[in-house]
Amino acid sequence: MPFIERPFCERLGTPFAQDLGDGLLSPAAIAEPPVFERARAVALYEEGPVRKLVQQLKYADRLDLAPPMARWMARAGRELLSDADLLVPVPLYRWRLFTRRFNQAAVLARGVAELSGVAFDPMALVRVKATRPQVGLTRTQRAENVQGAFKVLPTDRIRVEGRKSVLVDDVLTSGATLNAAARVLIRAGAVRVDALVFARVMTHGL
Repeated sequence: MPFIERPFCERLGTPFAQDLGDGLLSPAAIAEPPVFERARAVALYEEGPVRKLVQQLKYADRLDLAPPMARWMARAGRELLSDADLLVPVPLYRWRLFTRRFNQAAVLARGVAELSGVAFDPMALVRVKATRPQVGLTRTQRAENVQGAFKVLPTDRIRVEGRKSVLVDDVLTSGATLNAAARVLIRAGAVRVDALVFARVMTHGL
């Protein structure tokens, strides 16, 4: 397991090749700061056990993998969770949820909530637009694909207003999905939004 350990970018959580001191930001975080405050991941999404774990959970209904994955996530995200108020899984569109039968982000978030004591709210954020899969899209196309995809319903603003939220997902690639979700939570009154994922892709420029 290629666990991500310090040194890494404080904003994006991407590992550095050498330790140049605390609090450093990667060129990508400086050039294009994310909407979310900080991102943390357990490991790099590469060929091997990490990719296999994600795909087995997501596509093979291996829900038995969720508890150990959540334990690793709680460890990787301990600094985010230490003063967080709310865990918000990135939601699936209703038809995709119907065909897949469960949202892997919600399963992982529930596990992290049980370990950390941070409240879990799978209804705070809803997906109101069916988007095509992000695989194969450019960074710009990914951002356009998820634009307007998420919403906090007016009746649900009380769930996130004034609270420190942590978005939870299985994989972070370009950050487009998490940026779109974080933007909606902030507009709904969240005072801070961080992101916690199981794996992250080392894309060019990160």
